[in-house]
Amino acid sequence: MSSQPPSNSLSCDLAIVGGGLAGGLIALAVLNKHPDARILLLERERTVGGNHVWSFFDGDVPDADRWLIDPMIAHRWPGGYDVRFPKYRRTLSTPYNSITSGKFDAHLRAVLGDRIVQGAAAHLSPDSVTLEDGRDIATASVIDARGGGDLSVLKCGWQKFVGQSLRLSAPHGLTRPVVMDTTVEQIDGYRFVYLLPTGETEIFVEDTYYSDGPDLPADAIRARIADYATAQGWTVEAVTHEETGVLPVVHDGDFDALWPERDPVARAGVRGGIFHPLTGYSLPDAVAFALHVADRWPLDGTSLAAESRRWAKAHWAGAGYYRMLGSLLFFAAKPGLQYKVFQRFYGLSPALIQRFYAGRSTLYDKGRILCGRPPVPISSAIKTLLNRGS
Repeated sequence: MSSQPPSNSLSCDLAIVGGGLAGGLIALAVLNKHPDARILLLERERTVGGNHVWSFFDGDVPDADRWLIDPMIAHRWPGGYDVRFPKYRRTLSTPYNSITSGKFDAHLRAVLGDRIVQGAAAHLSPDSVTLEDGRDIATASVIDARGGGDLSVLKCGWQKFVGQSLRLSAPHGLTRPVVMDTTVEQIDGYRFVYLLPTGETEIFVEDTYYSDGPDLPADAIRARIADYATAQGWTVEAVTHEETGVLPVVHDGDFDALWPERDPVARAGVRGGIFHPLTGYSLPDAVAFALHVADRWPLDGTSLAAESRRWAKAHWAGAGYYRMLGSLLFFAAKPGLQYKVFQRFYGLSPALIQRFYAGRSTLYDKGRILCGRPPVPISSAIKTLLNRGS
């Protein structure tokens, strides 16, 4: 990563502030389609991508767009994935993939080289960035991809987790990921365990909760991961990696409060509200938005801000159904029984489930998810829907 001394001489055509998933994919997409574009990817940490595992189903990203993310795939399971509920277990045949932050960082370094600049941004305008160390960057346009921003203007629940990569003393026996194991004790809202078998004796175990509050009791969750491993008959030799996270699950709010029209700087990713509001899942939208920016490049800072806000507002409007489902999950389902919402959902067709995670549910899908024997009491559902936005 570049380590220039403070200077006022940096300049570029596009400054992307934030080297996470959204910012990194924009840099890759624009450079691929416009090799002569002068791009700088600004990241405050020493590596880009943070400390994450991003996973996705094959149907989440169109085949024509897979070139953008395939070089960063660390693990692929062509045989699909499993879910586990108290009433049943099911295998779905959709192939599953995971990108690690290490692969993400290595690929961006290989492609972008010294276009990656380490430094925290102190001030942004449509055509300039000032870093905390005093460096000024003159640019034709800026896009802010620095994570969540002020989410207090939205009504949110939270998906929070601790994930650990475990090295075991003997093979775990899994050949496919387990995307949801809800047979565990239901603590702090809706709880499930997520499993990625990354080697014969290596497995990533994530303990996840849908919760009303953002506080993460990491030590307690670590203990539950250890208890889960013991219950599976696994002996853990070492924890080789750990990540934690608290993701917003948005069930109501005003887009114009999240991204005021007077804000003159373009945004990307969670900062622009560009993610699945119920799952917190951002990769499909990050790919689509990165390619959208690349297809419309070049744009000056004002035009890029207007175009990115237009795209994000349309995404927000289209995701209203998922926010409504979130409100039912948090406010209509009985405490400790929220798992029944997903238990019923995973009994539906694989194609419907795939479109849901990709944020592309059809009108039929939306009706099918809600019809039939409801997983939440009718009276609670009606009360919740009537109170939305109040």
